[in-house]
Amino acid sequence: MKLVNKYVDKRGSGHVTLRPEDDEDMWHLYNLIQKGDFVRAPTIRRVQTISSTGSTDSHRVRLNLTLEVGAVEFSSSPAPSGTSSADPSNDQSASGLASTAALHIAGRVTSENQHVKLGAFHTLDVEANRDVRIEKADGWDSVALSRVEEAILPGKGAEVGAIVCGEGTAAFCLLSQHMTLVAHRISVHIPRKSGASGASQHEKALTKFYTTIYDAFLRHIPYSNPSLRAIIIASPGWVRDTVHDYMLSEATKRGDKTLYRALKDKAFRVHVNSAHVHSLVEVLKSPEVTTQLKETKFAREGVALDRFYKMLASDEMRAWYGPDHVAFAADRGAIGTLLISDELFRASEPAVRKKYVAIVEAVQQKGAEVVIFSSMHESGQQLNQLTGIAALLTFPLDVEVVEAEEREAEEERKQQEAQTDQASS
Repeated sequence: MKLVNKYVDKRGSGHVTLRPEDDEDMWHLYNLIQKGDFVRAPTIRRVQTISSTGSTDSHRVRLNLTLEVGAVEFSSSPAPSGTSSADPSNDQSASGLASTAALHIAGRVTSENQHVKLGAFHTLDVEANRDVRIEKADGWDSVALSRVEEAILPGKGAEVGAIVCGEGTAAFCLLSQHMTLVAHRISVHIPRKSGASGASQHEKALTKFYTTIYDAFLRHIPYSNPSLRAIIIASPGWVRDTVHDYMLSEATKRGDKTLYRALKDKAFRVHVNSAHVHSLVEVLKSPEVTTQLKETKFAREGVALDRFYKMLASDEMRAWYGPDHVAFAADRGAIGTLLISDELFRASEPAVRKKYVAIVEAVQQKGAEVVIFSSMHESGQQLNQLTGIAALLTFPLDVEVVEAEEREAEEERKQQEAQTDQASS
């Protein structure tokens, strides 16, 4: 993401203009733009003109429009599935992947021009390398500004390439700071061994499977990129070892020194319980991978969530989750680590968003750690199943005791109000 222009005063009023470059940038914009904000971006609109003779002509015009946001939709194209190589004309080299995510912003036009009337409905289809100007309806808060700063950091991109294998199946994934992208899937039927002919068919199918994995890896995993820190080959059984050995052998035969070195230096073979993309959460907890990726955001998310589950099992009074309970713990300065999903900051109601921003700021002011999870990672989706917010406490708190204290404080407040009313009357 490129920062084109930024003017935000101390009160949070102002605007930021950003230029998205890839899928992760689209995800950042999706998290930044809220209902009620004002967004200006280039778009195409079909307009009608009437000639002097009365005939009507329809044509498309490219123009810049400003909308008051009514709805924001993010979508990521599903990975193709197949058993053969893609069309070479659509090949994506090891240098990276083309943008496949889409961001749609619908709302009413707030700046009239010769082609569009004030108040007309329109949908902006945000494109890569096109400037997007954002003005927040309720001002820029600390969470939104932090995301802008994070989005424009140079050198980001896919940090892990992964193949999650089963017998005849494989999913190719790319993990960046905020997204887990399933770039491609393959499925090859592997017949069982039954007699001499069956064994021959079995071996042919396996060879086809390994060749397909190799070719798909070249297209979908940017193994030559310096930013790629690890290549993970994971499977429930022996498949991962055979795939790794086949790829090393094939790289040697083809004289691909770059791939050979990448597999030697960056590849990890990891056992998982199932050949499913969700297994990546399990993979990221493995000691050898954790050591290599300890500085990455998604690894920190996985470690924090794992710590929370372990604490919940061993000392539940130091592991709280749910908006009300976490807010209680924050009020008492008991939070050591706050785990919160970016989904909560996309709440349609400004008051709800402000509530979570206030919790984050309160926890940070007390020197505690805040981990904002991306719901485009598996760990973020797991946190969303726990209401999207959880906390590891520095000292134990009993939920029932805290709730009883809150009830007593509320009753005492009501009694004081009643006494004040009686005295004034």
